[in-house]
Amino acid sequence: MTHKVAITGIAPITALGIGIDPLWRALEDGRTGIRRLESFDGDGWGCPFGGELPADEFSIRKIVPKHYRKATKVMCRDVELAVAAAAAATVDAGLTTAGSGEGDITIPPDRMGCHIGAGLICADVNELGAALVTSQDEDGEFDLHHWGQVGIENLTPLWLLKYLPNMLACHVTIVHDCQGPSNTVTCWESSSSLSLAESMRVIQRGAADACLTGGVESRLNVLATWRQECAGRIIDASPDDDPASLVRPFASDAAGTVLGEGGGILVLESLEHAQRRGGSIKAIVSGLACTQSIDDNVLTAASAESIGDAISLALARANLEPKDIDAVVPMGLGITAIDAGELGGLRIALGERADSIPRVLITPATGNCCAGHGAVQLAVATQCLVNQRIPGASCDLSHVLVITASQGGQNTATILSRGASS
Repeated sequence: MTHKVAITGIAPITALGIGIDPLWRALEDGRTGIRRLESFDGDGWGCPFGGELPADEFSIRKIVPKHYRKATKVMCRDVELAVAAAAAATVDAGLTTAGSGEGDITIPPDRMGCHIGAGLICADVNELGAALVTSQDEDGEFDLHHWGQVGIENLTPLWLLKYLPNMLACHVTIVHDCQGPSNTVTCWESSSSLSLAESMRVIQRGAADACLTGGVESRLNVLATWRQECAGRIIDASPDDDPASLVRPFASDAAGTVLGEGGGILVLESLEHAQRRGGSIKAIVSGLACTQSIDDNVLTAASAESIGDAISLALARANLEPKDIDAVVPMGLGITAIDAGELGGLRIALGERADSIPRVLITPATGNCCAGHGAVQLAVATQCLVNQRIPGASCDLSHVLVITASQGGQNTATILSRGASS
């Protein structure tokens, strides 16, 4: 397990667009992708805003290979975003795959793995509701027995295949013919980093030369948004509020987060393999650790001690000390107790330097992308190393720390180090 693993391709997909460039420009300019919701009427909700990818900027049928367009009929929004991000990631890494069109395949299919974090996908309300209304009794009430016998037949035959969490990795592996180890992780905001951890171990033990890894989720639908409001994680806002000022990470007046959609796919390779093929070494995954918070309320709280343990273990695995960390990319959701847990964990692990290390905050620009949020953080951290700057300032960056503290209590700490291309 001593082989080094490199990041050779990054492709976040957020409300700001596909790929790192639109996201990076927005972070540099201080712009946000959070805006009034279009996918459903949000004015009756506590927060009418979301980090939503504009409909006119995204069409999955234009992204998938022509022979695969029929399959888009059984793709929910989460799957569409994952497939789009994977396509952009392979391009960014300079790979030719089965889904890239003509040309020799860069990596043999049986040497390419895939691990993608996903959420527990909510069904489309209109699609499900159209079937549910067919199972009303004579008083207009829903009849469960009729639903089980007749009503459920009014769903399309392949309905369930749209909403299984493993469908993200399923479609990506089919499009790019990834025949190596594949898996799905469903651990909220930590899903992406945990997927990267699994990809890293697969590569280190020699089961694959490269993996598509990361996570994607869209909770911008009625059921998913309602659940987050019930959990007390969403900020209360009115339609007249400035969307750029809603999410205030680590601020004394932080009042909650805003949901976003997206995430990202990264290409992970063994360093030796990437060097042999002449790939761009954007960053090295130096250390990675995960812990579990034990708390009475894992919906809106995080354990500083547990987060600190993850950071300390990641440092030890990277053979680094607290003084070696040059920047931090935290979740920074704007949920007071979670922000406090992150900050407390940093202070436990990094000591007096914790408050002076530059922080790169992405949630005010993207919203909380949930299972995909860690992938956005990882992509931005990688770009910081490549550009040798954090948004708004040039820096001498050797090691960047990425931390997540998810709903459910799973915490991750990932240390990315400067690569040959940085």
